[in-house]
Amino acid sequence: MSTVIEDMIARKVFNSRGDETIEVDVITSSGFGRASAPAGKSRGKAEVVYYPHGGVDEAIKKFEELIAPELIGLNADFQEEIDKALHEIDNTTDFRVIGGNTAFAISVANAEAAANSYGLPLFQYLGGYAAHELPYPLGNVISGGKHTHGKSPDIQEFLALPYEADSFLEAAAANIKIHKKVKDALKKKDKLFNGGKSDEGAWTANLTDTEALEIMANACEEVSNEVGFKCGLGVDVASSSLWNTEKEKYVYQREGKELESGEQLEFIKQIIEKYHLVYVEDPFHEEDYESFAELTRKVKNCLICGDDIFVTNTERLAQGIKMQAANAIIIKLNQVGTLTDALETIEAAKRAGYIPVISHRSGDTCDWHIAHLAVAFKCPIIKTGVVEGARIAKINELLRIEEFLGDRAKMAELQIL
Repeated sequence: MSTVIEDMIARKVFNSRGDETIEVDVITSSGFGRASAPAGKSRGKAEVVYYPHGGVDEAIKKFEELIAPELIGLNADFQEEIDKALHEIDNTTDFRVIGGNTAFAISVANAEAAANSYGLPLFQYLGGYAAHELPYPLGNVISGGKHTHGKSPDIQEFLALPYEADSFLEAAAANIKIHKKVKDALKKKDKLFNGGKSDEGAWTANLTDTEALEIMANACEEVSNEVGFKCGLGVDVASSSLWNTEKEKYVYQREGKELESGEQLEFIKQIIEKYHLVYVEDPFHEEDYESFAELTRKVKNCLICGDDIFVTNTERLAQGIKMQAANAIIIKLNQVGTLTDALETIEAAKRAGYIPVISHRSGDTCDWHIAHLAVAFKCPIIKTGVVEGARIAKINELLRIEEFLGDRAKMAELQIL
């Protein structure tokens, strides 16, 4: 049995939006790994560069000319060395030479090839025998903002989090129930509603933020009563996309209102209290650490989660920790490039008491690896939609992991809620 890399292949494939992306195969004498890269719609300014100038075609060219010759012959078992080599080949801080998505696909495919060489599932190879906790699924049920067109809420995502379920199967089923109840409510609310969905499989409808919150709150309460455990309500405000730098205000076009930072804080605090929100992502724009910190101080029993503000970056997270801004962090591997980089961020977050939330991207593929990474790296929440194909791929893989673990499987602990 050998974990030495014998060959590597890169190809062009498509993501759930029909955009081009890169997929990489890593082959050892006794193992095989394959991973494809997703793409976000609302991206933080500090994310790594997805592809070099020239897009996926140029990335594949760089892969064949620069990367594969350097990595073939190395040992896939030494993940840190592989990831370090990718940084050295690129030699920039943001992967603009080879592309962050190329680095991501190689890094994950390499880990899978090593796991496959040993005949182990990826989560067990990376997390060891002790990895046996399943994350709670955080699912987007109603979409607004950049995820939609036409009349829709200004807030980007209205989310369900079944945070007291006894099994992943029960949790995933609860989210699906909420998704279906919301559809029925939207039909009654809007006679013109035709079952439209966003990229992530969430409903799109002619709603205000308040109407969406009311519908979601009712659906979460009804399903909680039916299933016998709590299904919480959350939002991803995606505030960087609402922030107008010239006006220094958050512009809610649908609502016809403009809020200064202090007013935004009061608005978010108000909806947390009124709708008993358990999760709020990006309530402020990506440079406003102060408001993140103030909101975190002022609310209890709610995850204040940073995505654009942290972009899975240890330095940006360190600034947040220093200021006590937020208490949770989105982990998106392709924001930072490699497994090693992402794991460093996760470990720094945990040391500071932040909840790591491993996440898909809106333009995703049927790649299932983040399901394994959530278990391996002990992330208590996975954000991966509810029903759309690229999301179901992750959810179904977690069901398989739960079955594989058998009696050892248990749900993660969420101490803040």
